[in-house]
Amino acid sequence: MDRRRTAQASRSPAEVLRELPALVLLERIPVPTLAVLQDGTIVFANTAFAEILGRDADEVVALRFHDIFYGALETESVLSVVDGLANMIVELAHKDGSTVRALMSRSAMRRADDAIALATFQDLTEELWASGR
Repeated sequence: MDRRRTAQASRSPAEVLRELPALVLLERIPVPTLAVLQDGTIVFANTAFAEILGRDADEVVALRFHDIFYGALETESVLSVVDGLANMIVELAHKDGSTVRALMSRSAMRRADDAIALATFQDLTEELWASGR
C-alpha cells in the first residue's frame, strides 16, 4: 500500500493548498506570470509567460526587465514602471523580434516594503491586430 497516497487522501483540499510551495502554484497557473526585482532582475517567469515570448522559462529568467519591456527607460525604477503600467497594454519583445502586446495586471505584491513585483499578463496581440489597433 502506498502510504503517501493514504496520507494525502486524509488531508482536505484546503490543507493541500496551504502546503503547496508558492513557486509550484505560480507555475501551475495557466495565466502568464512574471516576477521582477527593483534592479530589473527577472526572478520568475512561468511557462505561460515564456510561451508568449517564444522562449522557455529559463531563457526569460536569464534576461533583464529592459530586455523584454519596450519603452521602459533603464533609468526608471522597475517597480515604479510596473506600478505605472498596471492595467495597461504593454509591449513585450518576442524572441523572433516581433512585438507582443499584453494587458499587464497590477502587482500582486502591494506593500510599500515589497522588493519584488509580481504581475500577470493577457496576450492581446492577435485581438488588437484583428481590430486594426
